[in-house]
Amino acid sequence: MKLRDVLRVQGGYYVLSGLFPLISMAAFERVTGEKKDRWLVQMVGLLAASIGVSLLIGALEEEPDPAVLVLAATSALSFAGIDVVHTLRRRISPIYLGDAAAELTLASLLVQAACG
Repeated sequence: MKLRDVLRVQGGYYVLSGLFPLISMAAFERVTGEKKDRWLVQMVGLLAASIGVSLLIGALEEEPDPAVLVLAATSALSFAGIDVVHTLRRRISPIYLGDAAAELTLASLLVQAACG
């Protein structure tokens, strides 16, 4: 997979998943579990969507800027880390391990595309 393709997939994933709680908090909570601080969920969602838009813009370049690649890698690893740690602490639903797997897959594809 080409680097630009990975950025497109990751960017799209972040935009869609980030906007999900803003479109329907009720549906989001049915999937992920009830949330105490809904405003915080919405803020993280908007940040994820913002990152996604940045990655999609970066994917338009023939050679994506290194800053975009750093943003893509660190975002994926950050989301995965939080997903795993807080699932193990039983603070969030095990459904988040699915997101962690997706994030680690994206990080792996990013490294493979950048180095290959």
